[in-house]
Amino acid sequence: MILLASPVAAQTPSPPTNPTVVIETSAGRMVVEVYLDKAPVSARNFLRYVDAKRLDGVVFYRTVKPAEKFGFVQFGIQNAPAKMFPPIKHEPTTETGIQHLDGTLSLPRLAPGTARGEFTIMVGDQPSFDADPSKPGDNLGYAAFGRVIEGKDVLLKIFDAPTSPTKTLGGSFKGEVPEVPVKIVSARRVSG
Repeated sequence: MILLASPVAAQTPSPPTNPTVVIETSAGRMVVEVYLDKAPVSARNFLRYVDAKRLDGVVFYRTVKPAEKFGFVQFGIQNAPAKMFPPIKHEPTTETGIQHLDGTLSLPRLAPGTARGEFTIMVGDQPSFDADPSKPGDNLGYAAFGRVIEGKDVLLKIFDAPTSPTKTLGGSFKGEVPEVPVKIVSARRVSG
C-alpha cells in the first residue's frame, strides 16, 4: 500500500495575520490593520497605546486639507506626560516598504527617533511623507505602520468636518483645528 501526502498536508502554513484594531469614534467606527510584519517597532508602539487604553477619550485635533480628498487627520495624546511612553526608533518607508497611500496610518515626528503617541491617517496618496534618500537633509519621512481597512466613510467625515480659521493648539495649526473635534470613544485590538 502506497500512502500519498494529501494536498492539505503538503500546503505551507499561511503567515500569521496582522493585528486589527477597532477605533470607535463619535463619528463612527474604523477598523485598522496594523502591519506588525513590516513595521514591528512602529506597529508595537501603536498597539502599546491601544492596549493601555491611552487613546480612549483623545480627539482628532488636526485636519490638513490642501485639496478635496487630499491631506491627513491627526490624533493622539497631545504630549500629555501621564500618557506618554518613551520615544521609539524611526522606521523609514525605505526599510518597511509601506508607502503613505490613502488610509495609511503613520507616526509624525520632529527628528528621527522622537515619535511617541501622535498618529496621522492619510486621505489620498501622500508620497511626500515617504523617505526619499535622494533629497538633502532629513529625508527619512514618517514611519507608516497600518491602514484603515473598514470605515473610510468615517475617515472622510472626520476629514470633511469644519475647521476653525482662528483656533490653534499652543499657537500652532491655525486653520487646521476642527470646530468640534471627533472623539475616540475606544480603540481595542480585536485580533492578533
